[in-house]
This record gives sequence, structure tokens and C-alpha cells, in this order.
Amino acid sequence: MSQKKPQMQVEQKVPENIVKKSARDTKLREAVAKRRTERLAANKTRRAQWEKNAQAYDNEYKAADKSLVDSLRKAKSEGGFYVPAESKLILVVRIRGINTLNPQVRQTLRLLKLRQLHNAAFVRVNKATIEMIRKVEPYVTYGYPSRAVIKNLIYKRGYAKINGQRIPLTNNNIIEQQLGKVGIHSIEDLVHEIVTVGAHFKEANRFLWAFKLRGPRGGFIAKRRSFINQGDWGNREDLINDLVKRMI
Repeated sequence: MSQKKPQMQVEQKVPENIVKKSARDTKLREAVAKRRTERLAANKTRRAQWEKNAQAYDNEYKAADKSLVDSLRKAKSEGGFYVPAESKLILVVRIRGINTLNPQVRQTLRLLKLRQLHNAAFVRVNKATIEMIRKVEPYVTYGYPSRAVIKNLIYKRGYAKINGQRIPLTNNNIIEQQLGKVGIHSIEDLVHEIVTVGAHFKEANRFLWAFKLRGPRGGFIAKRRSFINQGDWGNREDLINDLVKRMI
């Protein structure tokens, strides 16, 4: 009988380029997984800090409200009056269009970020801004916004101005990229800076696009008469909040 020759086992070698590609792909996958883990951990830390800041601001607001109520009660019990500090912030709303508009008035409205009908913007109270508002008073109505109105405006109608573009405030990363250098990292930080008219109010207000509101539910009364004469334009003081709530 003829014996079968044993077959030689030939070792299959993997091409060198495939080995290198596999090693490279493995290295890239590990790097991507590492970056993802680091990003998730950083996001978790940032969210925790945002929540901590929001809680601190809430406690600060409650303490301020309690202090105001205590002061009012104390003054009443002593038979006197308590006069709160004057507001450092004004909300200006444009209520008239461009017909028969003086060029100087038009320029002042642009400086106040009120380019269109029913635009609204925050203004810090000082001598210069008061003079600007007086120049355009027949075309705007203004007053002292409450904390709730400021928050609603930013949350519901807030847009950022980035490179001349109107960008919706969909997440805190947009705010952090633009205002993180001045310590504003979230929307609650932004609201707090506007409410308190803080040290970086200028940067925060410049970051916000003018609020585009709708016509008020129920309409205006008489745009060509001042508010104190049963009209619409001029200073409403705290009553600006009722108007803005109908326009949000």
C-alpha cells in the first residue's frame, strides 16, 4: 500500500498594511471613547455647577423679597413709610413704526436696539440713557421690569447675537462660549446678571438680540397719547409688566 505524504501546514500571514490599519483603528476607537468619557464627566460637573448657581440665585431672590416685606411691615408698624430703592434697569418697548420718523429719532432708536415695531430691550438707568429715552419717548413705552418678566423674556423670546446672526438660546453651551470669560456660563447666570445689573451687564445685554414681541392681546389704547393721559407712550413704571405679559 502506498502511504500518503503528510501535508505541510502553511502559515497564513496577515498583510502588513492590514495589521497597521487594524492597530490604527483600535487606537482611534480608544481615543474617541476616552474623549467621550471625559466630555460626559465634564458635562456632568458643569450641570451640577449650573444647578448649584441656580439654587443660590433662588435663595438670593427669596432673601431680597423677604427683606422688602420686613422693611414694609416695620415702617407700617412705626407709622412711617418705606420707599424702595430706585430700579437700575428699564425695559423699553417700541410701539410706533417708521412713518414721519425724524432721522435723529431713528438713530436713537437704533442705539437702543429698537429697529422694528414691538421690539423690546433692556437699558441700564443713567443720565445718558434717560436723555436718549426722552428723545424717542413718543415712540416707545417703558418701565421697570419685574424679575419674572425678565426671566420670561429671556427664556421664551431670548436670542443671541453671534457674528451678526440671530441664534436661539437652545442650550447653555452657546452662552458659555460667548460669555464664559466674564463668568456667565448658563441661562440662569445671564438672567441674574440682567436682574441685578451686575458688573458685566454691558456684555450680557450686548449678547442678547432685541426681543421681538407680538402686538398686545386686546391691543393698545391710544398710541398718540401719553400713558398719563390715558394713552400708551411714556413711562409706565411697574405697569410695564402687565403690557409685556400680553405681548410675550
